[in-house]
Amino acid sequence: MNRATDEQSLIAFLHHFSNERLSGVLVPRMSEEEIHQVVDLLTDVMKKHLSGDEYHRLFLGEEHHHD
Repeated sequence: MNRATDEQSLIAFLHHFSNERLSGVLVPRMSEEEIHQVVDLLTDVMKKHLSGDEYHRLFLGEEHHHD
């Protein structure tokens, strides 16, 4: 489609994927390798696109980050 639609689709996908009902069923069925692959991919994306302060504020929900 187009970039804006792709972005909105990804946001919706991630929102649904993180739903506790779905993740509570899906995650226990995943292999250790699959779990590590998902965590590694998402960690790599955050490292690439977020500053340290953004990571702590947006992902960890910390108001103030001290190195």
